[in-house]
Amino acid sequence: MRMSNLDPSDILASDARPQIAIAEGLRNGWFEIWYQPKIDLRRKCLVGAEALTWLCRPEVGEQPAQDCVAADDASAAELAEHALMTVLSDWSAFESAGFNLHLALNVPATILQDVAIVELTREYRPRSERWPGLILEVTEDQIVRNIKLAKELASTLRASGVTIAIDEFGAGYSSFSSLRELPFAELKLARGFVKDTATEATNAAICQTAIDLAHRFGSLAVAEGIESAADMQALAVMGCDFGQGALIAPPMPKARFLDLLQQRNAPAKPIGRVA
Repeated sequence: MRMSNLDPSDILASDARPQIAIAEGLRNGWFEIWYQPKIDLRRKCLVGAEALTWLCRPEVGEQPAQDCVAADDASAAELAEHALMTVLSDWSAFESAGFNLHLALNVPATILQDVAIVELTREYRPRSERWPGLILEVTEDQIVRNIKLAKELASTLRASGVTIAIDEFGAGYSSFSSLRELPFAELKLARGFVKDTATEATNAAICQTAIDLAHRFGSLAVAEGIESAADMQALAVMGCDFGQGALIAPPMPKARFLDLLQQRNAPAKPIGRVA
């Protein structure tokens, strides 16, 4: 499950994939955290990853949890807490492989108040002095619904080493004046604008504006959903800092991601497709 796509107010439907209750999945240990690598577009090296929740059942296989879970406020908060504790624990394993990674986790804004993020971070955070903190990704449309609350949460979380990233920027309808009120670490360009940015003038203009905006706010610009080398090169020329997507690598289980890190034990070593 990509946490940003799991809105507790919705029951996700799929004719081909029967839903399960989150409580059932947690009880049976069916949920796993998978990681999608994020690279520095200028240096072409791996710098971090987005943590995604997947449902892994022996009789069904592996699939994003967002496609097959029914959620309410309580169960969504429980799953978010499970994901948060897992990601904080996994960072130490990745550090042992020689990487000081920036890990990001998608959390719906609607349950941020229901998750004891500060308390859990204090208890489960890595004790290494190298830990760079954790990034929580919240979609743009969810943030602008209550910018005051988002600002308060961002200020509270920062003291615990947790920062906010605005996910799917460009897909919502926020105003720049609203964003000025929120301290955010990253601005993630929506995949709909990233796609064909090398050939579509409108997409390119939107991406360039978003990149410049992020930098003016002292934040990083991240492109998600990169599918072509041409788009990746165009984004790099625009000054986009980081990127992720199918061209670079799909989400993968922790063990596979750890193998990848161990194979590339020099963080600055250039990489191509890592899948």
